[in-house]
Amino acid sequence: MTAAVLAAVLGTALAGCSSTGGKRAEERAAREAAAGGRAAVNTPKWTFAMVTHSGDGDTFWDIVQSGAKQAAVKDNIKFLYAHNEEGKEQAQLVQSYLDQKVDGLIVTLAKPDAMKSVMKKAQKAGIPVITVNSGSEVSKAMGALTHIGQDETIAGEAVGDELNKRGRKKALCVIHEQGNVGLEQRCDGAAKTFDGKLEKIYVEGTNMPDVQSSVEAKLQSDKGIDTVLALGAPFADTAAKAAEQAGSDAEIDTFDLNAKVAAALQNGTLGFAVDQQPYLQGYEAVDLLWLNRYNADVLGGGRPVLTGPQIITKDDAAQLAAYTKRGTR
Repeated sequence: MTAAVLAAVLGTALAGCSSTGGKRAEERAAREAAAGGRAAVNTPKWTFAMVTHSGDGDTFWDIVQSGAKQAAVKDNIKFLYAHNEEGKEQAQLVQSYLDQKVDGLIVTLAKPDAMKSVMKKAQKAGIPVITVNSGSEVSKAMGALTHIGQDETIAGEAVGDELNKRGRKKALCVIHEQGNVGLEQRCDGAAKTFDGKLEKIYVEGTNMPDVQSSVEAKLQSDKGIDTVLALGAPFADTAAKAAEQAGSDAEIDTFDLNAKVAAALQNGTLGFAVDQQPYLQGYEAVDLLWLNRYNADVLGGGRPVLTGPQIITKDDAAQLAAYTKRGTR
């Protein structure tokens, strides 16, 4: 592959084009190839597998997959995906891909202790691993090339700052998956910078009626709560319903963005959302694995490659609505 083609694939201003016009033409050709379902490179058809801690029906991971699949088409990659919210089962899925001798792995480290053994096995087998979304603080130590996502503590701190700006006094942080260190970090980060009081509540995220009834009961018993912080887009709508049923005026805020969240921001049902750009996490993970296989490239310099946080309000939602509808934000 020529350097010019590599520049087109990356879609950045890398060296290798003799003129701006030529570079733009090559970039356009690469985009058109990917959009048409054709690879923009002539490298071997490597197999990359992604294994996440997603539960069933979590639309956040649909967006991550959308980005990964788009990059896979462009990079001539066979993309495989599996998920399980239980750490032990997630590790077993990773092991199954190690047994298949895939060419690269993308994993989440929401429950890092359960993943230590398979991460060591991947390293021993010479299979490059990139972590996404969860586990930024342990990714390097566990042998990953880099981590792509947001620092959950920093994201939580941004929430605390935003709550202060809004004059909030008491927040309920809804943790929908026990044992997920990233969710704990979000709440703890918010509590660190929030001038008011923040309380955690644990719910069963795979059971939305349980989520609603638990939040509703808490709002009924504590009228001082003026904010409910959901830690994932699918739970924002449920939290809003709980507040309505409880007769609470609490503002509902959430982590993550999707079409429903964008619409709710526009109509005032939600106050703000914290976006970590899941499409970008999936896309960059596949693209960086391809770059590592092709050119031994590594990004981050030993630090996470951050895709967030970004505070999204009603003013921003209209611009992003079209992107959420097509499943890329």
